[in-house]
Amino acid sequence: MRVGILGPGGIARIMGKTLNKMKGVTAQAVGSRDYSRAKAFAEEFNIPHVYGSYEELVSSDKVDLIYVASPHGVHHEHMKLCLEHGKPVLCEKTFTLSAVQAKDILNLGKKKNLLVTEAIWTRYMPMRKVMDHILDSGVIGRPHFLTANLCYNLATNQRLFNRELGGSSLLELGVYAIHFALMSFGYDIKDISTNLIKDQGGIETESIYDFIYTDGRMAQLQSSNLIRGDRRGMVFGEKGYIEFLNINNCEGILVYDMDGKCIATHKTPKQITGFEYQVASCKKALENGRIECPEIPHAEIIQTMEIIDRIKKIGGIKFPNEDKL
Repeated sequence: MRVGILGPGGIARIMGKTLNKMKGVTAQAVGSRDYSRAKAFAEEFNIPHVYGSYEELVSSDKVDLIYVASPHGVHHEHMKLCLEHGKPVLCEKTFTLSAVQAKDILNLGKKKNLLVTEAIWTRYMPMRKVMDHILDSGVIGRPHFLTANLCYNLATNQRLFNRELGGSSLLELGVYAIHFALMSFGYDIKDISTNLIKDQGGIETESIYDFIYTDGRMAQLQSSNLIRGDRRGMVFGEKGYIEFLNINNCEGILVYDMDGKCIATHKTPKQITGFEYQVASCKKALENGRIECPEIPHAEIIQTMEIIDRIKKIGGIKFPNEDKL
């Protein structure tokens, strides 16, 4: 599978490293509006084809899949460009700025019969299946409550403080905590509340999101662009609790009984970067003629964006181009 990279930024460097070490896939092309930037990226990751525009990249017959690594605020625009040129898409999180944009892209992908999926890597990693098995086993009894946080000091990253690009802790980091809750407790959320802090420019920088589920379970989630958190996910049940080390890229899962004694330890398998699992899923989907990946079905992409929209509405978060189609 020949992969083209749209947007040679920081996250794309992880993908370049990943593709270079995988079997059966290649980093075949890279496109940027700055040719010199694309050329430098290509030289670093041994990519044979370099394009000085996104239009050239998506028009190339050298690629089978486009990895969209541009900022959140232009995901819709760039995915649409790929699909209109007949290219399947793996798009970085957060998928779009709104559920309206997500539905528009997924409808276009369906119309074109092209694969479209979100690169929310935590959905594809093998430790997620381990977590599911632990929850299903009943070892902690019925889970009642979970907490999760993802906080990094990213104050120098200008992109995260640009409203037009979707700058916020919600779309950059909070989305991981939200996915942790959704993967653990599902989507049947009755009530959502949020408390957030905005900077002088109106950018949401720190938030707490509370979910109350129809069946009475609760989730409390945190994100911040300004501090370093422990990145931990905790699920508390009637017979014990689970400690998920690093909800961004799992470093292990510990299971405890009612007395706080660790009764099981699950280690993370060796990986290239963690990105390889989403790439492998895309390859399998293309080989089988599927237009979505089972790890994050289209319906769940939309549901997740609808939850994010609810949080945005409650918190008074509005991006300038979130209604643009």
